[in-house]
Amino acid sequence: MAMIWGGVVIGLVILLLAGDALVKGAVNLSLRIGIPALIVSLTVVAFGTSAPELLISIKAAMEDVPGIALGNVVGSNTANVLLVLGIPALLAVMHTSECDTRKSYVIMLASSMLFIALAFRGVFDWISGIVLLIVLAVILGDSMREALAHRRAGQEANDDEEPEGADPDMPWWKIMLYLVLGLIGLPLGADLLVDSAVEIATIFGVSDTVIGLTLVALGTSLPELATTVMAALRRQADVALGNVIGSNMFNLLAIIGVASLIAPIPVDVEFLRFDLWVMLGASLLIFPLVFLAKDLTRIWGVVLSALYLGYIALVIM
Repeated sequence: MAMIWGGVVIGLVILLLAGDALVKGAVNLSLRIGIPALIVSLTVVAFGTSAPELLISIKAAMEDVPGIALGNVVGSNTANVLLVLGIPALLAVMHTSECDTRKSYVIMLASSMLFIALAFRGVFDWISGIVLLIVLAVILGDSMREALAHRRAGQEANDDEEPEGADPDMPWWKIMLYLVLGLIGLPLGADLLVDSAVEIATIFGVSDTVIGLTLVALGTSLPELATTVMAALRRQADVALGNVIGSNMFNLLAIIGVASLIAPIPVDVEFLRFDLWVMLGASLLIFPLVFLAKDLTRIWGVVLSALYLGYIALVIM
């Protein structure tokens, strides 16, 4: 049993390290071949940081454990709002009233409702995948157009602004090493994590859906949690809220969009009855932070964290 749990931990660590290596390698390669830093930030970094969840969902769909593929995304989105915002709020008040994330938040809600509507078809197949990826492409295109317009108007940072993971002095051999480590490590970590998660589900007599919603989802939300904790301690409320909203959009549109093109992902009826609505409800909870100029205080932290623990208890029972 210890070996199986060890496989979960090792798989998760490999995924997180390989994802980070892939982002660093891809960012610096893109900048070296002349792709503007702004475009790299909106595309390469966003996709790279979602790579662990993507590989897990693809692996799970191909191995006929769709509960892990779908549970990973739905559970991660629920954890992103309740836990990833809840725990940092316990550490420091975040002045979300000063953030302007209304447009991104509305897009996230619209993406969530589209995702739920497609789920009621009973399966995420190639048709669902194409729809989700088209919507993602439109959102990215609009973000790029807006960012370029702001930059031309002098409202954004200067052209020398560098995306996360950028290092102007990184040698070519190091860029290639990061890419190789990322491309080898991601499938290896996904294999270990999914295989170990399936074994745990079998031993404890629970469904792969439960494992996906809890163990796998919580594990893949750790990078977002770490980022948000640091943002809270640095009083960067916009980073914290933007991180959660952006991650949730990518989870729904990019991860299931790509995974469903590779293998169909059947939707368990329990998702339709309960988990998808919890995900949407969690997203609606932060409406006051976005539209009513409320700060994310410690009371919010207690409520959000308690709701997440309650949700996990219900899923396990």
